[in-house]
Amino acid sequence: MSIKAKVTLVGAGPGDPDLISLKGIKAIEKADVILYDALVNEELLDYAQAECIKIYVGKRAEQLSTSQDEINRLLVDYALNYGHVVRLKGGDPFVFGRGGEEIDYVQQYGIETAVVPGISSAIGLTGLQQLPLTYRGISESFWVITGSKSDGSLSTDLYLAAESKATVVVLMGYGKLAEIVEIYRQRNLHNLPITLIQNGSLPNEKVVMGTIDNILDESTEKRVGVPAIIVIGEVVAKHRSFQHIKEKALAL
Repeated sequence: MSIKAKVTLVGAGPGDPDLISLKGIKAIEKADVILYDALVNEELLDYAQAECIKIYVGKRAEQLSTSQDEINRLLVDYALNYGHVVRLKGGDPFVFGRGGEEIDYVQQYGIETAVVPGISSAIGLTGLQQLPLTYRGISESFWVITGSKSDGSLSTDLYLAAESKATVVVLMGYGKLAEIVEIYRQRNLHNLPITLIQNGSLPNEKVVMGTIDNILDESTEKRVGVPAIIVIGEVVAKHRSFQHIKEKALAL
């Protein structure tokens, strides 16, 4: 029987396994091989066939991980030798998931490709917090920015975003929180609301609210760590717990 090589990129959503799409589950059920990321909830692997090969290819900063080049090679090798490969990614494959690079690489070998979108943490985690990214009269747009460029430096788009009234969501940027805060301080936006969401949508979720001036202290006190997203903008004040932050600031 001939092997039909195919690679499907599937967005697993922000963490809660219930937030993957039905189409994503169907792809997992049909997979011969699954390559999955560090931020993928492993409960989703239970949908796979018993004989499905499951391979962890997570990438984490400053930790032993699988390189992107190696992942690309694995996608092609397994597709050609086993058939249907599902590349299971946290969030959405095309929002800082390097999905475009993987599709380009695989297609060079004439392998069929497909994409199942997922809920990006940028919109999924804020939505779960009932925190609107846009709000009439407050924020007419939003930016989704990576905290670090490929060389490890801070994205220059953050400087542009800080000049606008848009809501700013920073992914993979918690390690550069101090630098990000300084950008806003230089623009005298000391009281601008900001929130940190760690392990969003999961039982161990942690949400920390503050302002540009106090968020570093708050994050240290609450022991925030990675993975976490950063949300900056006046819409953060719409969060149900932000009134406490304002009362605390007025009491100082």
